[in-house]
Amino acid sequence: MSSDNKDLLDLYKAISGLKTKEETAKFLLDLCTPAELTAMAGRLKAARLLREGLSYREIYEKSEVSTATVTRVARCLTTGAGGYRLVLDRTPTKEALK
Repeated sequence: MSSDNKDLLDLYKAISGLKTKEETAKFLLDLCTPAELTAMAGRLKAARLLREGLSYREIYEKSEVSTATVTRVARCLTTGAGGYRLVLDRTPTKEALK
């Protein structure tokens, strides 16, 4: 990861310093609008559903994320920085929790 933008680096450092889900929730609720949080949650859900092998149409129907967004998430899963893969690998699915 490289960025010359000090403000972005400060944000990355702030996020990485959060220790619990509760701390993360508090920070994100203060930082983002409800629409931004919903959009980010939708993209993460789309990434999870893509990994499960669902079609773009099925993902749209299950998540209400546009097919354009699903396409962007799919591209990130294959050629992005690896952030989605990292998060998905570290978070259990609902099936794994049963």
